[in-house]
Amino acid sequence: MITKTKDDKKSTVSDEQLIARFQLGDVQAYDILVRRYKDQLLNFVYRFVGNRTDAEDIVQETFLRVYKNKHMYKEIAKFSTWVYTIAGNLAKTELRRRKRHKIFSVSNFVNEERDYDIPDKSHSPEKKVDSTIQEDIIQKAIEKLPSKFREVIILRDIQGFAYEEISQILDIPLGTVKSRVNRGRLKLQEDLKFLYETEPNR
Repeated sequence: MITKTKDDKKSTVSDEQLIARFQLGDVQAYDILVRRYKDQLLNFVYRFVGNRTDAEDIVQETFLRVYKNKHMYKEIAKFSTWVYTIAGNLAKTELRRRKRHKIFSVSNFVNEERDYDIPDKSHSPEKKVDSTIQEDIIQKAIEKLPSKFREVIILRDIQGFAYEEISQILDIPLGTVKSRVNRGRLKLQEDLKFLYETEPNR
């Protein structure tokens, strides 16, 4: 999906056209790409590393690498695939450096068959407390997932990527992506089943 901004005069210039312009020396095209992807990449990386400062550093490094290695991009894949691959690899490197696990901040988990949405708007203190408790439980369930399942769940069910693009980002077969998503969802559903079975009827 192409995100329109005021900076590109609401044009329908694609990411691939912008990176091509940047490869020819158009720095403004690079600035537009940064604005298009900065927030969503920050959200993506933050869910992995669980620390906003680290996530901001990783996103900054991601765009620095895009700037320095612009000519390495070839239009055999979407620009989004390329930039997410860079960010994902940097995030995994950061995780490998850590001695202990972090709690991943996840506000919701969406299953294609069932919505596990945590309401952001509360109408009473009791509901706000209940929502916070649910969020903590889901955070811990995500954290418990093995890395290979956690990354596909984040990309598919939180970031909304197609299976084919996840396959390209992680450089694994399409069948492996689908298998890991299914197994990750089953594990989450198993761990979170009690949470929703005990919910009062509305």
